[in-house]
Amino acid sequence: MARVKLVLPEAFTFKTVLDVRVTEINYGNHVGNDSMVSLLHEARLRFLRSLGFSEFNIGGLGLMVTDLMVEFKSESFVGENLQFEVGVNDFNKYGCDFIYRVTCADEGRLVTIAKTGIVFFDYDERKIARIPKKFTDLVLPKSE
Repeated sequence: MARVKLVLPEAFTFKTVLDVRVTEINYGNHVGNDSMVSLLHEARLRFLRSLGFSEFNIGGLGLMVTDLMVEFKSESFVGENLQFEVGVNDFNKYGCDFIYRVTCADEGRLVTIAKTGIVFFDYDERKIARIPKKFTDLVLPKSE
């Protein structure tokens, strides 16, 4: 079976730590795939907040997730502290990819790599929109 391969950026621009709660544990006694997607969402929200944005107001536009890829590297368990690193790459005129590296903060063990492809969306007009300059000014590397 063909596998999707995710290439990680050289640097991540944001880090946050989330603890694994019992509600994230599935019948296999580890973090379930649906719970990991929710944790990635929380990390993305924290990243956006660190820039002064929300998912519904980035220069007057919102975000819409267009695709998702999650690759599990190891299990994670209740009580562990997971470090989420977030970066942004693969820009086009309407969106980009949010890239995530998740490690067990206590052990340094790689747990998950993931990406969410997003487009900017005008919820009033119900259509995709160009990336706001306000966003790219904050997340694109500054040229020397």
